[in-house]
Amino acid sequence: MNDPQKQALLRTAKDAVAASVNKLPPPVAASDDADLLQKQGCFVTLKNAGRLRGCIGLFTSDKPLIHLVAEMASAAATQDPRFRMNRITPAELARLNIEISVLSPLKKTADPLSLRLGVDGIYITQGYQSGCYLPQVAEETGWSKEEFLSSCCSDKAGLAPTAWKDPDTDVYLFSADAFDADYTDI
Repeated sequence: MNDPQKQALLRTAKDAVAASVNKLPPPVAASDDADLLQKQGCFVTLKNAGRLRGCIGLFTSDKPLIHLVAEMASAAATQDPRFRMNRITPAELARLNIEISVLSPLKKTADPLSLRLGVDGIYITQGYQSGCYLPQVAEETGWSKEEFLSSCCSDKAGLAPTAWKDPDTDVYLFSADAFDADYTDI
């Protein structure tokens, strides 16, 4: 993504977050840029002073990227179940950092240790349980490959830490074009 496209997506996310937090109707996200109209997955992450305040996304989409960014930004601000009792407030908006991760398609791997830390994100699923980490989580935590996989299994998917080694567990890799900005700079 080029800088004008990133700025368009960040403005879209900012507008959606502001509308949701202020309980206003969602803004209409529009673009004539072919890249922003592609149907692909994304995650929107909201942080305040480096602390996570919401993160929601989809790996695939049947709608244009710019529309999905608006939807995920709104959901990250008001629907992340981890913050059900502590939602983002209007007074907090100016302190938010908005990060958008535009995702590549998922690729199933037979060798989870082939992942590239800081480059590949992981999606782990077994039965009805699943969890994921964006690529940047490995950089933020400093985890090894094994720690990255084990934490995703236990902390995100509710599986045993070593479930990524189980033949009944599917591990998918993906990359992300991640970019962010402080709310007031968008």
